[in-house]
Amino acid sequence: MSSQRIFRKDFNSTTKIRNKVLTLLSVIVLLGFLFYADRNLDAYSVRILQNIAIFIILAVSYNLINGIMGQFSLAPNAFLAIGAYTSAIFTLSPEEKLRSFIIEPMIWPLSQISLPFSLSLLIAGIVTAFVALLMAAPVFRVRGDYLAIVTLGFGEVVQVLANNLVSLTNGSLGLKGLYPFTNLWWAWGVCIFTVFCTVRLVNSSYGRAMKAVREDEMAAEAMGINAFRIKTFTFAFSAFFQGVAGGLLAHLITTISPSLFTFMFTFNLLIIIVIGGLGSITGSILAAILITWGGEALRVFEEPSTFFGFHYEGIPGMRMVIFSAILIVVMIFARGGIMGRYEFTWDGLFHWFKRKLLILGI
Repeated sequence: MSSQRIFRKDFNSTTKIRNKVLTLLSVIVLLGFLFYADRNLDAYSVRILQNIAIFIILAVSYNLINGIMGQFSLAPNAFLAIGAYTSAIFTLSPEEKLRSFIIEPMIWPLSQISLPFSLSLLIAGIVTAFVALLMAAPVFRVRGDYLAIVTLGFGEVVQVLANNLVSLTNGSLGLKGLYPFTNLWWAWGVCIFTVFCTVRLVNSSYGRAMKAVREDEMAAEAMGINAFRIKTFTFAFSAFFQGVAGGLLAHLITTISPSLFTFMFTFNLLIIIVIGGLGSITGSILAAILITWGGEALRVFEEPSTFFGFHYEGIPGMRMVIFSAILIVVMIFARGGIMGRYEFTWDGLFHWFKRKLLILGI
């Protein structure tokens, strides 16, 4: 082996180690910020941070099937509902279930089961992934717009079942009085784990197969890729984390009902992944942060305030007008989203700094 090859190999190894160290330091900084926020920020700010983490989980997992895989699914509200109800049912005590189910008693043996929050989240993810596997056979017989219609119908079916399976979901009354298990550490811990697993999957051979199916399914199958198996696995993987996010959401708001899981939830997630960039995990994270935090920050336009001596009465609903205008501007000037299909990398950041330094003549 020549000295040039040895140098290149050593350089690549050093770069990988450096990138891993920088990633680890970033996680430590995030944990430090969460530690500070948990002890110093007010309850409203902490709630926003928790919402951001949950929406990052949902956006990253949803972008996996819509962006990385290229399958137009509209099922997140269904998976979110399944995960939320599953987790809630398993964390409620038998006494709480007896008090809540006043129309019909909960079916046995669920009426007598009560599990820790961590285990309920795991079961919520597994149940949701299993339902996704059952859906895969009929769903992936169609493509494109037809796939969107089928998955949209599935979401409506789940909502109707949640209203009518009274002995399981308590019908339109929903489930109330859930213990607020979801805190900053649960929300962001699951968020970090979701991003880590998704990045590892996308960078694996399965991830390359997903992208191949997205670009040309027939060509991918001609190259020996089992497109149906890849789509089914991705669908279940995405559904697992959406189900876990549903469990986190249920124990954050402490009250769930069928009316919470409408198509509007899926529509909001679709906005996030399109603004961030279909196929970009980094874009999904950035868009989830900006839209979740920005939606709250724009509330100032709905409240009376004074700017430079001018008194503004506030207009109810004005924040949605401004939010819509911002979306239009973004879609005009960044049609591929904030990140397009690109991802953040440490090497890319260093190259960007080098170009800026060269421009400045430093």
